[in-house]
Amino acid sequence: MLLDGRRWGLRIEYAEQPEPRGIAQALIIAEPFLDGASPVLILGDNLFYGGNLAAALAAANVRVDGGTIFAHRVKNAAEYGVVVIDENGHAKSIEEKPSVPKSPYAVTGLYFYDNRAVDIARTLKPSARGELEITDVNRTYLDRGSLDVQLLGRGAAWLDTGTPEALLQAALFVQTIEERQGLKIACPEEVAFRAGWVDADQLERLAAPLAKTSYGRYLLELIKEHE
Repeated sequence: MLLDGRRWGLRIEYAEQPEPRGIAQALIIAEPFLDGASPVLILGDNLFYGGNLAAALAAANVRVDGGTIFAHRVKNAAEYGVVVIDENGHAKSIEEKPSVPKSPYAVTGLYFYDNRAVDIARTLKPSARGELEITDVNRTYLDRGSLDVQLLGRGAAWLDTGTPEALLQAALFVQTIEERQGLKIACPEEVAFRAGWVDADQLERLAAPLAKTSYGRYLLELIKEHE
């Protein structure tokens, strides 16, 4: 459990969506936390992996005007939101689950916006299913000519774990990578340690209750490598 994140040197706070009124409503609910800052929105059932991912995230994060979405090539594009990209990395069009996709690039569940996103979300009208659609937020930035696209290339993986079959695929992917490389994917203690949010002594205390497990031994090995 993430709890408040204190043990990793973080501060995590929560707000509840009382009813399923769409992804874009998250921007409105998060407004008190943002305090005028630019939001980053990620869907909790999306898994991202790749060596160049950190650089792509950093590039999107420093942008102060407009929005940035992330796209990944898929075989079954008709099942997703599809984006068409020009030669400069700007979005030309977005279609939601088109019967004949204009490109093979699906819009993933990762969005960077400037501080106008909350106001945009407030202007949306609910869709036919009664939700504030994140696609409509993206279309607003698109219409303003300020929606960029970061392509996740061949070395990156994007897995949507929203179905039992997709969740199994993601679990097998993570298992394969971890067993092959001997490295953990999305290990919060390791991330905190390498980022300098916790020191070696703190990491050792985090590992102590898990010392008899492979996870705990992995954390202790990180300390030895650091030394």
